[in-house]
Amino acid sequence: NPGGPHEDFGIKYNVGNGGPAPEKVTEAVFARSKVIDRYLIADGPEIDIDTIGSVGVEGMEVEVVDPVTDYAALMETLFDFQAISGLFRSGFRMVFDAMHAVTGPYAKEILENRLGAPDGTVRNFVPLPDFGGHHPDPNLVHAKDLYDLMMSAEAPDFGAASDGDGDRNLIVGKGIFVTPSDSLALLAANAHLAPGYRSGLKGIARSMPTSAAADRVAEKLGIGMYETPTGWKFFGNLLDAGMATICGEESAGTGSDHVREKDGLWAVLLWLNVLAARGESVKDIVTAHWREFGRNYYSRHDYEAIETDVANALVADLRGKLSVLPGLKFAGLVVEAADDFAYHDPVDGSVSSNQGIRILFQGGSRVVLRLSGTGTAGATLRVYIERYEPDPARHGMETQAALADLIRAAEEIAGIAARTGRAAPSVIT
Repeated sequence: NPGGPHEDFGIKYNVGNGGPAPEKVTEAVFARSKVIDRYLIADGPEIDIDTIGSVGVEGMEVEVVDPVTDYAALMETLFDFQAISGLFRSGFRMVFDAMHAVTGPYAKEILENRLGAPDGTVRNFVPLPDFGGHHPDPNLVHAKDLYDLMMSAEAPDFGAASDGDGDRNLIVGKGIFVTPSDSLALLAANAHLAPGYRSGLKGIARSMPTSAAADRVAEKLGIGMYETPTGWKFFGNLLDAGMATICGEESAGTGSDHVREKDGLWAVLLWLNVLAARGESVKDIVTAHWREFGRNYYSRHDYEAIETDVANALVADLRGKLSVLPGLKFAGLVVEAADDFAYHDPVDGSVSSNQGIRILFQGGSRVVLRLSGTGTAGATLRVYIERYEPDPARHGMETQAALADLIRAAEEIAGIAARTGRAAPSVIT
């Protein structure tokens, strides 16, 4: 992330399997950081990072590689580039917004140079240190221009975007936004259409707040379904153990066992492979999926910068009454079960507790509440609202309208407005 007094500087540390460092590593790093009493600096010559090759620096070898070439070669082993090229030759049009972030050169090389998409398909493809002054988050707020285009009369067939470090994705069809939760389920259900996944999936994993749409796909395929805490590091053990093939989070991260991280461009290429194989529009594929599996109406309401003490008290009080909620009725909905999610890792046996409050209602709907970030700027309360609707005749409702009773139930149970003074969420996605 960009540094400076007004930016969100941070370092992500990855371990030997290529995935984010697990808690046992980050905890060890933190413990070590408290006893460090000095550090050493090697004042070596500048390295020309624009030239491929190796150079010696203070007794170490620094190798400059071209990651675009390696990544594109890997993607060619997973997806049917010939079929996708044929899709573009047929007149299929798409827009990919790289948001002046890292996927620009990758998307330009793969989509336009190798797959034959028309010049200009990839927009904002030059990575910039400040992302061109924009926030490179592939959601409906920061990629609004793309969304508006896809909802207009001039919409191409397919729209997509990726974020600052290339791990998340936005998928929009002509006249339809595909939620990350639905995208995970759809990609899992159709992955066999791509050569790299033709033999089927070993399992599917999703973060707990992500909708249960993928659960129904796993059930039909007869494979494992794993519900983990938020954070890609929890998927690493499942991928390493060969228990899961595709993973996803409601915050727009999707990936597979080809790496140990979420991969935004991979998700876009799998969507293109599915579109090429099925010969249908995004909207037709999504609505057909809903007819087969039912629709999970889903939304996230964020209450940002709440006073930390207020947020902690709200969650603590809610935890205290979880045992009495089952059987009670709120906004006409009966609570079936309620808990504070704890994850028991099936690979290493570790336990991660207090990962989010789940309130499950009769009929398959639920509300999840989690705190995110408890620094000096306060905490963000995230409320995830999900309603399962099996009746195809009711699949065309507006999302917030479809979730209205659950939104009221969440307010009745948690008292968010009274406790925070917020009449409405800061952000709705």
